[in-house]
Amino acid sequence: MLSVPLAGGIVLALVVGTLLQPLILRLLRAAAVLDIPSERSSHSTPIPRGGGVGVAAAAGLALLLNEHARSIAVPLLFFAAIGLLEDLRGVPIRSRLLLQLLAGVGTALVLVPGGQALYVHVLLVLALAAWLTSYVNAFNFMDGINGISAVHAILGGVVYAVLGVLTDLPLLTAAGSLIAAASLTFLPWNAWVAKVFLGDVGSYALGGALATIAAYAVVRGTPPEAAVAPLALYLADTGWTLLCRIRNGEAWYRPHRHHAYQRLTDGGWSHQRVTVVTAVAGAAVAGCLVAASFSGPITRAALDATALAILAAYLAAPGWLAAQRRQPSSEGRTIHARTVSSTSR
Repeated sequence: MLSVPLAGGIVLALVVGTLLQPLILRLLRAAAVLDIPSERSSHSTPIPRGGGVGVAAAAGLALLLNEHARSIAVPLLFFAAIGLLEDLRGVPIRSRLLLQLLAGVGTALVLVPGGQALYVHVLLVLALAAWLTSYVNAFNFMDGINGISAVHAILGGVVYAVLGVLTDLPLLTAAGSLIAAASLTFLPWNAWVAKVFLGDVGSYALGGALATIAAYAVVRGTPPEAAVAPLALYLADTGWTLLCRIRNGEAWYRPHRHHAYQRLTDGGWSHQRVTVVTAVAGAAVAGCLVAASFSGPITRAALDATALAILAAYLAAPGWLAAQRRQPSSEGRTIHARTVSSTSR
């Protein structure tokens, strides 16, 4: 099969993504494929969804034409197809979950090497399928404000590209670079004024690809903390929100606005500010975790602890913001009470 050098693949992803996006937006508008605001939405007017088709097409083509990263096109296209079906027609939750698991199994059958006992092979396939399905949904849950998921896909791609160089794993370098390039082409359409959303096709494709890269890195001996480094913030926000909802006896599977990034926007921060904060926090966490994996025991423990502290601060930020917003009103009531008291005397 034809193979394109990495530099050529990056240019290809940039060109294809840039050229496809306006065409896709026109088609989505003509077909009235719209994201209608709901209780979990951060927008108030219908916006076309499915712009991730351009990202998936650009990344998928570039991955297929790169000899090192070709296998990552499998989960990206599998999950993109499921997401596109959901965007165009809607798929019941149980059917969607089954399709995701089947896509995960299909990906695992392609990627998990043979040579071990049958039961070990089956367990590895099932474990990878469960991981892929879980992270795809986590990525989708986090795709709720302008620019956030495109920025995190770019961040994830760059971190994996660097990690590939440090660990001599060409797949990480090639796949990370191509995913980052394709995701970059979506930012002009969504980062400031959202003209189109990624949709499930985009979030499923990017989530599936990034989760597969992380799994590959672990299998090839990369320390787990480095392998999941660029995914850590999305995992922390989704995992902590899920635990809190279960602990509070809420129906955790129903739409909600309890994620940290959603509560920050509800607290008055703009989409862009929240996206920048999550990107900076995610980059800092990723940097700590990657550096930790190449450090001695004491430094490694300190860097891992720093990464956890950053994640904890991010998760606590909505509470701090809410407390700051309440404080001025409390002070105002106190001053008003003193004035009334002084007047009465």
